[in-house]
Amino acid sequence: MIEYVRALPKVELHLHLVGSATLDTVLELARRHPEHGVPTDRDELARFYDFTDFLHFITVYGTVNKLVKTGADVTTLVLGAAAGLAAANASYAEITVTPFGHLSTGIDPEELTEALTVGRKRALDEHGVALAWIYDIPGGLEPPSREGTIDWVLRHRPEGSVGFGLGGMELGVSRAAFRRSFDLAASAGLHAVPHAGETVGPEEIWAALRELNAVRIGHGVSAVQDPLLLRHLAEHNIPLEVCPTSNQCTRAVPDLTDHPLPRLLEAGVPVTLATDDPGMFHTDLDREYLLCHELFGLSRGELADIARTGVRAAFCGQELKDDLLGRIHAVERAG
Repeated sequence: MIEYVRALPKVELHLHLVGSATLDTVLELARRHPEHGVPTDRDELARFYDFTDFLHFITVYGTVNKLVKTGADVTTLVLGAAAGLAAANASYAEITVTPFGHLSTGIDPEELTEALTVGRKRALDEHGVALAWIYDIPGGLEPPSREGTIDWVLRHRPEGSVGFGLGGMELGVSRAAFRRSFDLAASAGLHAVPHAGETVGPEEIWAALRELNAVRIGHGVSAVQDPLLLRHLAEHNIPLEVCPTSNQCTRAVPDLTDHPLPRLLEAGVPVTLATDDPGMFHTDLDREYLLCHELFGLSRGELADIARTGVRAAFCGQELKDDLLGRIHAVERAG
C-alpha cells in the first residue's frame, strides 16, 4: 500500500505557504532572526509545534510568519513546498498565501509579487510542480487585514492567481462579514474557497456558501452535524478540503479514529485530502492517504477516487486534469 500511495498522482488544494516550511527551513530563518523567539534548536522547535488547541496553533503560526521578512524568504518557502509536493507525487498544487501577513513584516507589495512569480517558475523548472495561488484573509485581524488583502490582490496579484480564501480564527469571526471582499475578488475572476466548519458548527459553512458563494470549503468537517447540509454539498458537488492530521494537531477533532471523513464520504460529499500545514504537523500528502487506509479502511480504489476528486476540484486547465486523471487510472489498474 505504501508503494501504491507513493505512485498515485495527487494534487494538493489546501496548503498554507508559511505552514509548509520544514523544520530545517524554519530553523534557518529562526537563526537569522532570533529576536522573534522561535526556537533555534531542532528538538525544541519540534516541541514548539506541539499544539494545545487551535488558538495556540494560530499564535505559533503568527510567530513563525514574522521570520519571513524578504521576498527571498518567500521564494525559499515556495521552493520548499514544491520539493515536498514532488516527493509525494503531487504535480499540481494551489498554495494559500496570506499577503497581509507578509506585508506586515515589511515586504514591499511588488517584492511579494516578484517572489511568488520567481518561485512559481522555479517550482516548475526544478521540481516539475505546477503551482497556483489562493490568497486568504487572516480572520480575527479585521478590518485592516480585509482591506490590505483585497487591495494587494486587486493591484499586485501575479500570474497563477486562482482563488480567494478566509483562514485563521473562526470562533466569533462571521463568514458573512467578509462578503464585500469576496465580491471584489469574484469580480477579479477569483474563486471563493474560504475555511468554514473547522472549529465551529455547520452554520458557518452555510454562511460561506450563501454569503461568500464558496465553490469549495476549507475543512468543513462539522458538516456531519447537519444532514441537510450534507445533502446540499453532495447534490451541488461542493468539495471539502479535508486535512485529518491537521484536525487532530489543532484539536479541532479530538481523536483521529473518530474523524468525520468516513461519514462525509458515506453521505456522498466530494472530499479532497490535504496537509494544511505539513511542516508544523509533521505530515505529508502520502501520509494523509495512508492514514485513510489504515484508520478508515479505505481501499486502493477509494483512495484513487479521492485523488480524482482533488483533480476535478482543482482550478487548473482541462489538459492538465485529463493528464492527471489518466495517470491515476493507470496506477489504479496496475495496482
